Amino acid sequence: MTFWLFVAMFATLILLLALCYRPLGDYMAATFTSKKDLKVERGFYRLIGVDSAVDQSWPVYLRSVLSFSIIGVLLVYLLQRIQEVLPYSLGLPAVPEGLSFNTAISFVTNTNWQSYSPELTMGYTVQIAGLAVQNFLSAAVGIAVAIALVRGFAAHRTGVVGNLWVDVTRATLRILLPLSVVFAIILIIGGAVQNFNGFEQVTSLTGGSVTIPGGPVASQEAIKLLGNNGGGFFNVNSAHPFENPTAWTNMVEIFLMLLIPFSLPRTFGKMVGDNRQGYAILGAMATIFVVSLVALTLFELQGGGTATQAAGAALEGKEQRFGILGSTLFGTTSTLTSTGAVNSMHDSFTPLGGMMTMLNMMTGEVAPGGIGAGLYGILVIAIISVFLAGLMVGRTPEYLGKKIGSREIKLASLYILTTPTLVLLGTGLSFAIPAIKDNIEKVSIWNPGPHGFSEVLYAFTSAANNNGSAFAGLTANTPWLNAALGTAMFLGRFVPIVFVIALAGSLARQEKVPATAGTLPTHRPLFVTFVVGVVVIVAALTYFPVLALGPLAEGLH
Repeated sequence: MTFWLFVAMFATLILLLALCYRPLGDYMAATFTSKKDLKVERGFYRLIGVDSAVDQSWPVYLRSVLSFSIIGVLLVYLLQRIQEVLPYSLGLPAVPEGLSFNTAISFVTNTNWQSYSPELTMGYTVQIAGLAVQNFLSAAVGIAVAIALVRGFAAHRTGVVGNLWVDVTRATLRILLPLSVVFAIILIIGGAVQNFNGFEQVTSLTGGSVTIPGGPVASQEAIKLLGNNGGGFFNVNSAHPFENPTAWTNMVEIFLMLLIPFSLPRTFGKMVGDNRQGYAILGAMATIFVVSLVALTLFELQGGGTATQAAGAALEGKEQRFGILGSTLFGTTSTLTSTGAVNSMHDSFTPLGGMMTMLNMMTGEVAPGGIGAGLYGILVIAIISVFLAGLMVGRTPEYLGKKIGSREIKLASLYILTTPTLVLLGTGLSFAIPAIKDNIEKVSIWNPGPHGFSEVLYAFTSAANNNGSAFAGLTANTPWLNAALGTAMFLGRFVPIVFVIALAGSLARQEKVPATAGTLPTHRPLFVTFVVGVVVIVAALTYFPVLALGPLAEGLH
Protein backbone atom coordinates (compact mmCIF):
# COMPACT_ATOMS: atom_id res chain seq x y z
CA MET A 1 0.00 0.00 0.00
CA THR A 2 1.48 3.35 -1.04
CA PHE A 3 1.62 6.28 1.37
CA TRP A 4 -0.90 8.41 -0.49
CA LEU A 5 -3.33 5.55 -0.91
CA PHE A 6 -3.14 5.00 2.84
CA VAL A 7 -3.74 8.71 3.47
CA ALA A 8 -6.81 8.63 1.24
CA MET A 9 -8.17 5.54 2.99
CA PHE A 10 -7.45 6.97 6.45
CA ALA A 11 -9.20 10.23 5.55
CA THR A 12 -12.19 8.21 4.33
CA LEU A 13 -12.18 6.26 7.61
CA ILE A 14 -12.29 9.47 9.66
CA LEU A 15 -15.03 10.90 7.45
CA LEU A 16 -17.19 7.79 7.80
CA LEU A 17 -16.76 7.72 11.58
CA ALA A 18 -17.68 11.40 11.75
CA LEU A 19 -20.76 10.84 9.60
CA CYS A 20 -21.88 7.93 11.81
CA TYR A 21 -21.18 9.61 15.16
CA ARG A 22 -24.41 11.54 15.49
CA PRO A 23 -27.00 9.23 13.86
CA LEU A 24 -25.67 6.02 15.42
CA GLY A 25 -25.11 7.64 18.79
CA ASP A 26 -28.64 9.09 18.79
CA TYR A 27 -30.08 5.77 17.66
CA MET A 28 -28.39 3.92 20.51
CA ALA A 29 -29.63 6.52 23.00
CA ALA A 30 -33.17 6.11 21.65
CA THR A 31 -32.79 2.31 21.82
CA PHE A 32 -32.03 2.34 25.53
CA THR A 33 -34.50 5.05 26.56
CA SER A 34 -37.52 3.84 24.57
CA LYS A 35 -40.47 2.40 26.49
CA LYS A 36 -41.62 0.37 23.49
CA ASP A 37 -40.65 -3.26 22.89
CA LEU A 38 -40.50 -4.97 19.54
CA LYS A 39 -42.83 -7.93 19.05
CA VAL A 40 -39.95 -10.41 19.00
CA GLU A 41 -38.61 -8.86 22.20
CA ARG A 42 -41.95 -9.20 23.97
CA GLY A 43 -42.03 -12.89 23.05
CA PHE A 44 -38.55 -13.37 24.45
CA TYR A 45 -39.42 -11.59 27.70
CA ARG A 46 -42.44 -13.83 28.17
CA LEU A 47 -40.27 -16.88 27.54
CA ILE A 48 -37.75 -15.99 30.27
CA GLY A 49 -40.31 -14.43 32.62
CA VAL A 50 -39.07 -10.83 32.56
CA ASP A 51 -41.21 -7.71 32.95
CA SER A 52 -39.50 -5.18 30.67
CA ALA A 53 -41.23 -2.27 32.41
CA VAL A 54 -39.54 -3.01 35.75
CA ASP A 55 -36.09 -1.52 36.31
CA GLN A 56 -33.53 -3.14 38.59
CA SER A 57 -31.55 -1.81 41.51
CA TRP A 58 -27.79 -2.09 41.10
CA PRO A 59 -27.42 -5.33 43.15
CA VAL A 60 -30.10 -7.04 41.06
CA TYR A 61 -28.59 -5.72 37.82
CA LEU A 62 -25.18 -7.00 38.92
CA ARG A 63 -26.50 -10.44 39.86
CA SER A 64 -28.15 -10.63 36.44
CA VAL A 65 -24.86 -9.83 34.69
CA LEU A 66 -22.92 -12.41 36.69
CA SER A 67 -25.50 -15.21 36.44
CA PHE A 68 -25.99 -14.64 32.71
CA SER A 69 -22.23 -14.72 32.10
CA ILE A 70 -21.54 -17.75 34.28
CA ILE A 71 -24.25 -19.72 32.45
CA GLY A 72 -22.58 -18.66 29.21
CA VAL A 73 -19.23 -20.01 30.41
CA LEU A 74 -20.77 -23.37 31.31
CA LEU A 75 -22.56 -23.72 27.96
CA VAL A 76 -19.50 -22.86 25.86
CA TYR A 77 -17.40 -25.25 27.96
CA LEU A 78 -19.96 -28.03 27.45
CA LEU A 79 -20.12 -27.53 23.68
CA GLN A 80 -16.36 -27.92 23.43
CA ARG A 81 -16.26 -31.02 25.59
CA ILE A 82 -18.94 -32.82 23.53
CA GLN A 83 -17.73 -31.52 20.16
CA GLU A 84 -16.99 -34.94 18.66
CA VAL A 85 -20.70 -35.96 18.82
CA LEU A 86 -22.02 -32.66 17.42
CA PRO A 87 -22.97 -32.15 13.76
CA TYR A 88 -20.41 -30.34 11.61
CA SER A 89 -17.64 -31.29 14.00
CA LEU A 90 -15.41 -31.92 10.93
CA GLY A 91 -14.14 -35.04 12.66
CA LEU A 92 -12.36 -33.00 15.31
CA PRO A 93 -12.10 -34.44 18.84
CA ALA A 94 -13.38 -32.91 22.06
CA VAL A 95 -11.37 -29.93 23.24
CA PRO A 96 -9.22 -30.78 26.33
CA GLU A 97 -10.47 -29.64 29.74
CA GLY A 98 -7.90 -26.92 30.42
CA LEU A 99 -8.22 -25.39 26.97
CA SER A 100 -12.03 -25.59 27.11
CA PHE A 101 -12.00 -23.74 30.45
CA ASN A 102 -9.73 -21.03 29.08
CA THR A 103 -11.65 -20.62 25.82
CA ALA A 104 -15.09 -20.54 27.45
CA ILE A 105 -14.05 -17.76 29.81
CA SER A 106 -12.24 -16.02 26.98
CA PHE A 107 -15.28 -15.66 24.74
CA VAL A 108 -17.79 -14.88 27.49
CA THR A 109 -15.57 -12.09 28.81
CA ASN A 110 -15.23 -10.50 25.33
CA THR A 111 -11.52 -11.36 25.38
CA ASN A 112 -11.34 -14.06 22.70
CA TRP A 113 -7.85 -15.14 23.67
CA GLN A 114 -7.01 -18.24 21.62
CA SER A 115 -4.33 -20.70 22.76
CA TYR A 116 -5.03 -22.96 19.79
CA SER A 117 -5.37 -23.06 16.00
CA PRO A 118 -9.11 -22.49 15.49
CA GLU A 119 -9.45 -24.23 12.13
CA LEU A 120 -7.81 -27.37 13.55
CA THR A 121 -9.56 -27.34 16.94
CA MET A 122 -13.17 -26.10 16.63
CA GLY A 123 -15.87 -27.54 14.38
CA TYR A 124 -18.60 -25.40 12.86
CA THR A 125 -21.19 -26.09 15.56
CA VAL A 126 -18.87 -24.92 18.35
CA GLN A 127 -17.80 -21.94 16.25
CA ILE A 128 -21.39 -20.86 15.54
CA ALA A 129 -23.43 -21.97 18.55
CA GLY A 130 -20.71 -21.31 21.09
CA LEU A 131 -18.16 -18.74 20.03
CA ALA A 132 -20.17 -16.60 17.59
CA VAL A 133 -23.16 -16.43 19.96
CA GLN A 134 -20.89 -15.13 22.71
CA ASN A 135 -19.45 -12.61 20.28
CA PHE A 136 -22.91 -11.04 20.30
CA LEU A 137 -23.80 -11.55 23.95
CA SER A 138 -20.50 -10.48 25.53
CA ALA A 139 -20.55 -7.32 23.42
CA ALA A 140 -24.16 -6.66 24.43
CA VAL A 141 -23.25 -7.05 28.12
CA GLY A 142 -20.47 -4.48 27.71
CA ILE A 143 -22.89 -1.98 26.17
CA ALA A 144 -25.47 -2.70 28.88
CA VAL A 145 -23.02 -1.99 31.72
CA ALA A 146 -21.97 1.29 30.09
CA ILE A 147 -25.60 2.33 29.68
CA ALA A 148 -26.29 1.47 33.33
CA LEU A 149 -23.52 3.86 34.41
CA VAL A 150 -24.84 6.59 32.10
CA ARG A 151 -28.30 6.13 33.65
CA GLY A 152 -26.69 6.65 37.05
CA PHE A 153 -25.53 10.10 35.94
CA ALA A 154 -28.88 10.93 34.32
CA ALA A 155 -31.12 9.69 37.18
CA HIS A 156 -32.81 11.82 39.83
CA ARG A 157 -32.94 9.82 43.08
CA THR A 158 -34.40 6.75 41.38
CA GLY A 159 -32.04 4.14 42.80
CA VAL A 160 -32.41 1.97 39.68
CA VAL A 161 -30.05 1.53 36.73
CA GLY A 162 -32.21 -0.26 34.13
CA ASN A 163 -32.99 -3.87 33.29
CA LEU A 164 -30.11 -6.11 32.20
CA TRP A 165 -32.33 -8.47 30.20
CA VAL A 166 -33.91 -5.60 28.27
CA ASP A 167 -30.55 -3.91 27.65
CA VAL A 168 -28.86 -7.08 26.36
CA THR A 169 -31.84 -7.98 24.16
CA ARG A 170 -32.03 -4.53 22.61
CA ALA A 171 -28.28 -4.26 22.12
CA THR A 172 -28.26 -7.60 20.31
CA LEU A 173 -31.41 -7.34 18.19
CA ARG A 174 -31.48 -3.64 17.42
CA ILE A 175 -27.77 -2.79 17.11
CA LEU A 176 -25.35 -5.68 16.76
CA LEU A 177 -27.33 -8.13 14.64
CA PRO A 178 -28.48 -5.71 11.88
CA LEU A 179 -25.04 -4.14 11.51
CA SER A 180 -23.36 -7.56 11.46
CA VAL A 181 -25.58 -8.77 8.63
CA VAL A 182 -24.80 -5.69 6.53
CA PHE A 183 -21.05 -5.88 7.05
CA ALA A 184 -20.89 -9.66 6.60
CA ILE A 185 -22.31 -9.12 3.10
CA ILE A 186 -19.74 -6.38 2.46
CA LEU A 187 -16.91 -8.68 3.54
CA ILE A 188 -18.23 -11.48 1.29
CA ILE A 189 -18.21 -9.03 -1.61
CA GLY A 190 -14.62 -8.22 -0.67
CA GLY A 191 -13.60 -11.87 -0.88
CA ALA A 192 -14.04 -13.24 2.65
CA VAL A 193 -15.07 -16.90 2.78
CA GLN A 194 -18.60 -17.99 3.74
CA ASN A 195 -19.37 -21.68 3.28
CA PHE A 196 -19.68 -25.05 5.03
CA ASN A 197 -17.20 -26.92 2.85
CA GLY A 198 -14.96 -28.21 5.62
CA PHE A 199 -11.47 -29.24 4.50
CA GLU A 200 -10.90 -29.40 0.74
CA GLN A 201 -7.99 -31.01 -1.07
CA VAL A 202 -6.73 -28.96 -4.02
CA THR A 203 -3.74 -29.17 -6.33
CA SER A 204 -1.20 -26.40 -5.93
CA LEU A 205 0.66 -24.63 -8.75
CA THR A 206 3.61 -26.93 -8.16
CA GLY A 207 1.45 -30.04 -8.48
CA GLY A 208 1.32 -30.87 -4.80
CA SER A 209 -1.79 -31.52 -2.71
CA VAL A 210 -2.92 -28.76 -0.32
CA THR A 211 -5.65 -28.84 2.31
CA ILE A 212 -7.72 -25.65 2.39
CA PRO A 213 -10.17 -25.06 5.27
CA GLY A 214 -13.47 -23.30 4.63
CA GLY A 215 -16.24 -22.21 6.93
CA PRO A 216 -18.77 -19.50 7.82
CA VAL A 217 -15.99 -16.93 8.14
CA ALA A 218 -17.47 -13.61 6.96
CA SER A 219 -20.47 -13.81 9.31
CA GLN A 220 -18.20 -14.41 12.30
CA GLU A 221 -15.68 -11.82 11.11
CA ALA A 222 -18.31 -9.06 11.11
CA ILE A 223 -19.40 -9.52 14.74
CA LYS A 224 -15.84 -10.35 15.82
CA LEU A 225 -14.83 -6.80 14.86
CA LEU A 226 -18.08 -4.90 15.41
CA GLY A 227 -18.36 -6.34 18.94
CA ASN A 228 -14.65 -5.80 19.69
CA ASN A 229 -14.24 -9.54 20.24
CA GLY A 230 -11.21 -10.37 18.13
CA GLY A 231 -11.19 -14.18 17.98
CA GLY A 232 -10.29 -15.31 14.49
CA PHE A 233 -11.75 -18.20 12.52
CA PHE A 234 -8.19 -18.98 11.40
CA ASN A 235 -4.97 -19.09 13.42
CA VAL A 236 -3.44 -15.95 11.90
CA ASN A 237 -6.67 -14.01 12.41
CA SER A 238 -7.16 -11.00 10.12
CA ALA A 239 -3.81 -11.61 8.44
CA HIS A 240 -5.48 -14.58 6.69
CA PRO A 241 -6.74 -13.74 3.18
CA PHE A 242 -9.97 -15.67 3.84
CA GLU A 243 -10.75 -13.28 6.71
CA ASN A 244 -9.24 -10.06 5.35
CA PRO A 245 -8.53 -10.33 1.64
CA THR A 246 -7.53 -6.83 0.49
CA ALA A 247 -6.37 -3.38 1.59
CA TRP A 248 -9.91 -1.98 1.42
CA THR A 249 -11.42 -4.81 3.48
CA ASN A 250 -8.66 -4.04 5.99
CA MET A 251 -10.04 -0.50 6.31
CA VAL A 252 -13.58 -1.87 6.60
CA GLU A 253 -12.46 -4.05 9.50
CA ILE A 254 -10.76 -1.10 11.21
CA PHE A 255 -13.95 0.94 10.73
CA LEU A 256 -15.98 -1.86 12.32
CA MET A 257 -13.74 -1.91 15.41
CA LEU A 258 -14.10 1.84 15.91
CA LEU A 259 -17.73 2.36 14.90
CA ILE A 260 -19.65 1.72 18.13
CA PRO A 261 -16.93 2.76 20.65
CA PHE A 262 -16.50 6.14 18.95
CA SER A 263 -20.28 6.64 18.71
CA LEU A 264 -21.09 5.80 22.34
CA PRO A 265 -19.89 9.22 23.63
CA ARG A 266 -22.75 10.73 21.62
CA THR A 267 -25.11 8.28 23.31
CA PHE A 268 -23.70 9.37 26.66
CA GLY A 269 -24.15 13.08 25.89
CA LYS A 270 -27.66 12.53 24.61
CA MET A 271 -28.77 10.54 27.66
CA VAL A 272 -27.36 13.02 30.20
CA GLY A 273 -28.89 15.93 28.30
CA ASP A 274 -25.66 17.67 27.27
CA ASN A 275 -24.08 16.72 23.96
CA ARG A 276 -21.01 18.80 24.83
CA GLN A 277 -20.08 16.17 27.44
CA GLY A 278 -20.04 13.56 24.70
CA TYR A 279 -17.75 15.70 22.56
CA ALA A 280 -15.36 16.13 25.51
CA ILE A 281 -15.13 12.37 26.06
CA LEU A 282 -14.71 11.85 22.31
CA GLY A 283 -11.92 14.45 22.27
CA ALA A 284 -10.00 12.65 25.03
CA MET A 285 -10.39 9.32 23.25
CA ALA A 286 -9.29 10.70 19.88
CA THR A 287 -6.25 12.48 21.35
CA ILE A 288 -4.87 9.32 22.92
CA PHE A 289 -5.62 7.32 19.76
CA VAL A 290 -3.75 9.71 17.45
CA VAL A 291 -0.70 9.98 19.72
CA SER A 292 -0.49 6.19 20.03
CA LEU A 293 -0.88 5.65 16.29
CA VAL A 294 1.86 8.17 15.45
CA ALA A 295 4.27 6.67 17.98
CA LEU A 296 3.74 3.07 16.87
CA THR A 297 4.05 4.00 13.20
CA LEU A 298 7.29 5.90 13.76
CA PHE A 299 8.83 3.01 15.70
CA GLU A 300 7.94 0.55 12.93
CA LEU A 301 9.08 2.80 10.08
CA GLN A 302 12.45 3.44 11.72
CA GLY A 303 13.08 -0.20 12.52
CA GLY A 304 14.77 -1.45 15.65
CA GLY A 305 18.11 -2.90 14.59
CA THR A 306 20.75 -3.16 11.89
CA ALA A 307 18.81 -5.58 9.67
CA THR A 308 15.53 -3.68 9.78
CA GLN A 309 17.25 -0.33 9.24
CA ALA A 310 19.11 -1.74 6.23
CA ALA A 311 15.82 -2.96 4.81
CA GLY A 312 14.27 0.47 5.33
CA ALA A 313 11.58 -0.70 7.72
CA ALA A 314 10.46 -3.59 9.92
CA LEU A 315 8.47 -5.79 7.53
CA GLU A 316 8.79 -9.14 9.28
CA GLY A 317 5.40 -10.50 10.31
CA LYS A 318 3.47 -8.02 8.16
CA GLU A 319 1.37 -8.70 5.08
CA GLN A 320 2.48 -6.99 1.87
CA ARG A 321 -1.13 -6.22 0.96
CA PHE A 322 -1.40 -4.03 4.08
CA GLY A 323 2.15 -2.75 4.47
CA ILE A 324 3.50 -1.07 7.58
CA LEU A 325 0.91 1.71 7.67
CA GLY A 326 -2.06 -0.62 7.31
CA SER A 327 -0.54 -2.87 9.99
CA THR A 328 0.19 -0.15 12.56
CA LEU A 329 -3.27 1.38 12.13
CA PHE A 330 -4.89 -2.02 12.62
CA GLY A 331 -2.63 -2.84 15.59
CA THR A 332 -3.32 0.49 17.29
CA THR A 333 -7.05 0.09 16.74
CA SER A 334 -7.24 -3.49 17.99
CA THR A 335 -5.22 -2.86 21.16
CA LEU A 336 -6.99 0.41 22.01
CA THR A 337 -10.47 -1.06 21.49
CA SER A 338 -9.92 -4.37 23.33
CA THR A 339 -10.65 -6.19 20.06
CA GLY A 340 -7.42 -8.14 19.98
CA ALA A 341 -7.67 -9.04 16.31
CA VAL A 342 -4.39 -8.84 14.40
CA ASN A 343 -3.46 -8.42 10.75
CA SER A 344 0.26 -8.60 11.56
CA MET A 345 2.26 -10.41 14.21
CA HIS A 346 2.89 -8.12 17.21
CA ASP A 347 5.69 -10.46 18.31
CA SER A 348 7.59 -9.36 15.19
CA PHE A 349 7.15 -5.63 15.84
CA THR A 350 10.21 -3.65 16.87
CA PRO A 351 10.74 -3.71 20.66
CA LEU A 352 9.36 -0.19 21.14
CA GLY A 353 6.59 -0.84 18.63
CA GLY A 354 5.56 -3.91 20.60
CA MET A 355 5.70 -1.82 23.75
CA MET A 356 3.17 0.60 22.25
CA THR A 357 0.64 -2.20 21.73
CA MET A 358 1.14 -3.15 25.38
CA LEU A 359 0.80 0.47 26.52
CA ASN A 360 -2.44 0.77 24.59
CA MET A 361 -3.89 -1.96 26.78
CA MET A 362 -2.20 -0.66 29.93
CA THR A 363 -3.98 2.69 29.60
CA GLY A 364 -7.17 0.76 30.31
CA GLU A 365 -8.25 0.67 26.66
CA VAL A 366 -10.26 3.87 26.83
CA ALA A 367 -9.37 5.40 23.47
CA PRO A 368 -12.03 4.52 22.41
CA GLY A 369 -11.89 1.24 24.31
CA GLY A 370 -13.91 -1.93 24.01
CA ILE A 371 -17.59 -1.91 23.17
CA GLY A 372 -19.18 -0.35 26.26
CA ALA A 373 -16.09 -1.01 28.40
CA GLY A 374 -14.25 1.91 26.84
CA LEU A 375 -17.03 4.33 27.71
CA TYR A 376 -17.47 3.22 31.30
CA GLY A 377 -13.67 3.08 31.69
CA ILE A 378 -13.12 6.66 30.59
CA LEU A 379 -16.08 7.87 32.67
CA VAL A 380 -14.36 6.38 35.72
CA ILE A 381 -11.21 8.25 34.70
CA ALA A 382 -13.32 11.42 34.36
CA ILE A 383 -14.55 10.94 37.93
CA ILE A 384 -10.95 10.60 39.14
CA SER A 385 -10.05 13.73 37.16
CA VAL A 386 -12.88 15.75 38.68
CA PHE A 387 -11.84 14.61 42.15
CA LEU A 388 -8.20 15.61 41.61
CA ALA A 389 -9.24 18.97 40.18
CA GLY A 390 -11.45 19.53 43.21
CA LEU A 391 -8.52 18.86 45.52
CA MET A 392 -6.42 21.42 43.66
CA VAL A 393 -8.91 24.26 44.09
CA GLY A 394 -10.39 23.18 47.41
CA ARG A 395 -13.95 22.56 46.19
CA THR A 396 -16.33 19.61 46.51
CA PRO A 397 -15.94 17.67 43.26
CA GLU A 398 -19.02 17.31 41.06
CA TYR A 399 -19.52 15.64 37.69
CA LEU A 400 -22.68 16.14 35.66
CA GLY A 401 -24.52 17.42 38.72
CA LYS A 402 -23.56 14.46 40.91
CA LYS A 403 -21.30 14.90 43.94
CA ILE A 404 -18.19 12.74 43.95
CA GLY A 405 -17.91 11.67 47.57
CA SER A 406 -15.84 9.08 49.39
CA ARG A 407 -17.97 6.17 48.20
CA GLU A 408 -17.72 7.16 44.54
CA ILE A 409 -13.98 7.79 44.65
CA LYS A 410 -13.33 4.49 46.45
CA LEU A 411 -15.23 2.59 43.77
CA ALA A 412 -13.41 4.47 40.99
CA SER A 413 -10.04 3.84 42.64
CA LEU A 414 -10.72 0.12 43.05
CA TYR A 415 -11.72 0.00 39.38
CA ILE A 416 -8.40 1.39 38.14
CA LEU A 417 -6.37 -0.76 40.55
CA THR A 418 -7.92 -4.10 39.57
CA THR A 419 -6.35 -4.67 36.17
CA PRO A 420 -2.78 -3.64 37.06
CA THR A 421 -2.94 -5.94 40.09
CA LEU A 422 -3.90 -8.89 37.89
CA VAL A 423 -1.26 -8.10 35.27
CA LEU A 424 1.62 -7.63 37.68
CA LEU A 425 0.61 -10.50 39.96
CA GLY A 426 0.18 -12.95 37.07
CA THR A 427 3.47 -11.96 35.44
CA GLY A 428 5.31 -11.99 38.76
CA LEU A 429 4.06 -15.43 39.80
CA SER A 430 5.02 -16.85 36.39
CA PHE A 431 8.67 -16.04 37.08
CA ALA A 432 8.75 -16.21 40.88
CA ILE A 433 7.59 -19.81 41.34
CA PRO A 434 10.52 -22.05 40.29
CA ALA A 435 8.50 -24.91 38.80
CA ILE A 436 6.31 -22.58 36.77
CA LYS A 437 9.29 -20.47 35.67
CA ASP A 438 11.18 -23.55 34.46
CA ASN A 439 8.16 -24.80 32.50
CA ILE A 440 7.55 -21.41 30.89
CA GLU A 441 11.18 -21.03 29.89
CA LYS A 442 11.40 -24.57 28.49
CA VAL A 443 7.97 -24.91 26.86
CA SER A 444 6.29 -21.55 26.38
CA ILE A 445 8.92 -18.94 25.57
CA TRP A 446 10.47 -19.20 22.13
CA ASN A 447 12.66 -16.10 22.50
CA PRO A 448 14.64 -15.96 25.76
CA GLY A 449 15.77 -12.77 27.48
CA PRO A 450 13.83 -9.50 27.62
CA HIS A 451 11.70 -10.45 24.62
CA GLY A 452 10.57 -13.65 26.30
CA PHE A 453 9.66 -11.65 29.39
CA SER A 454 7.68 -9.28 27.15
CA GLU A 455 5.75 -12.24 25.72
CA VAL A 456 4.53 -13.27 29.17
CA LEU A 457 3.85 -9.66 30.23
CA TYR A 458 1.86 -9.12 27.03
CA ALA A 459 -0.19 -12.26 27.67
CA PHE A 460 -1.29 -11.18 31.15
CA THR A 461 -1.84 -7.58 30.01
CA SER A 462 -4.03 -8.84 27.17
CA ALA A 463 -5.95 -11.26 29.39
CA ALA A 464 -6.62 -8.91 32.29
CA ASN A 465 -7.69 -6.12 29.93
CA ASN A 466 -9.92 -8.52 27.96
CA ASN A 467 -8.08 -7.77 24.73
CA GLY A 468 -7.08 -11.20 23.42
CA SER A 469 -4.16 -10.33 21.16
CA ALA A 470 -0.78 -11.92 21.84
CA PHE A 471 2.92 -11.91 21.24
CA ALA A 472 2.51 -15.06 19.19
CA GLY A 473 5.93 -16.45 20.12
CA LEU A 474 4.43 -17.63 23.41
CA THR A 475 3.01 -21.15 23.65
CA ALA A 476 0.12 -20.53 26.06
CA ASN A 477 -1.66 -23.90 25.88
CA THR A 478 -0.12 -25.21 29.10
CA PRO A 479 -1.80 -26.05 32.42
CA TRP A 480 -0.43 -22.97 34.21
CA LEU A 481 -1.13 -20.42 31.48
CA ASN A 482 -4.58 -21.84 30.66
CA ALA A 483 -5.57 -21.56 34.32
CA ALA A 484 -3.79 -18.31 35.16
CA LEU A 485 -4.86 -16.44 32.02
CA GLY A 486 -8.41 -17.77 32.33
CA THR A 487 -8.57 -16.48 35.90
CA ALA A 488 -7.12 -13.11 34.83
CA MET A 489 -9.72 -12.81 32.06
CA PHE A 490 -12.61 -13.61 34.39
CA LEU A 491 -11.52 -11.30 37.19
CA GLY A 492 -10.41 -8.61 34.75
CA ARG A 493 -13.88 -8.53 33.26
CA PHE A 494 -16.21 -8.91 36.19
CA VAL A 495 -14.45 -7.30 39.16
CA PRO A 496 -14.38 -3.89 37.38
CA ILE A 497 -18.01 -4.43 36.35
CA VAL A 498 -18.91 -4.89 40.03
CA PHE A 499 -17.42 -1.48 40.83
CA VAL A 500 -19.00 0.19 37.79
CA ILE A 501 -22.52 -1.04 38.54
CA ALA A 502 -22.12 -0.18 42.24
CA LEU A 503 -20.99 3.28 41.15
CA ALA A 504 -24.01 3.58 38.87
CA GLY A 505 -26.29 2.71 41.79
CA SER A 506 -24.60 5.25 44.05
CA LEU A 507 -25.00 8.00 41.46
CA ALA A 508 -28.61 7.02 40.71
CA ARG A 509 -29.59 7.55 44.35
CA GLN A 510 -28.38 11.15 44.30
CA GLU A 511 -30.36 14.23 43.42
CA LYS A 512 -28.72 16.46 40.84
CA VAL A 513 -27.18 19.63 42.24
CA PRO A 514 -27.27 22.84 40.19
CA ALA A 515 -24.07 24.15 38.68
CA THR A 516 -22.50 27.14 40.41
CA ALA A 517 -19.63 29.51 39.71
CA GLY A 518 -17.35 27.01 41.41
CA THR A 519 -18.39 24.03 39.31
CA LEU A 520 -15.63 22.69 37.08
CA PRO A 521 -16.68 22.87 33.40
CA THR A 522 -16.26 19.34 32.07
CA HIS A 523 -16.94 20.08 28.41
CA ARG A 524 -13.97 22.32 27.68
CA PRO A 525 -10.48 21.55 26.28
CA LEU A 526 -8.87 22.06 29.71
CA PHE A 527 -10.85 19.16 31.16
CA VAL A 528 -10.13 17.00 28.10
CA THR A 529 -6.41 17.65 28.62
CA PHE A 530 -6.75 16.79 32.30
CA VAL A 531 -8.45 13.46 31.51
CA VAL A 532 -5.74 12.55 28.99
CA GLY A 533 -3.09 13.46 31.54
CA VAL A 534 -4.65 11.24 34.20
CA VAL A 535 -4.79 8.30 31.78
CA VAL A 536 -1.11 8.69 30.86
CA ILE A 537 0.16 9.32 34.39
CA VAL A 538 -1.71 6.40 35.93
CA ALA A 539 -0.41 4.02 33.26
CA ALA A 540 3.17 5.35 33.46
CA LEU A 541 3.41 5.19 37.25
CA THR A 542 1.92 1.71 37.32
CA TYR A 543 3.74 -0.03 34.51
CA PHE A 544 7.05 1.74 33.88
CA PRO A 545 9.13 -0.60 36.12
CA VAL A 546 7.84 -3.78 34.47
CA LEU A 547 8.20 -2.28 30.98
CA ALA A 548 11.82 -1.51 31.83
CA LEU A 549 12.42 -5.25 32.29
CA GLY A 550 10.95 -6.17 28.89
CA PRO A 551 10.43 -3.99 25.82
CA LEU A 552 12.44 -1.00 27.08
CA ALA A 553 15.40 -3.21 27.97
CA GLU A 554 15.25 -4.82 24.54
CA GLY A 555 14.61 -1.62 22.61
CA LEU A 556 17.34 0.43 24.27
CA HIS A 557 19.92 -2.37 24.20
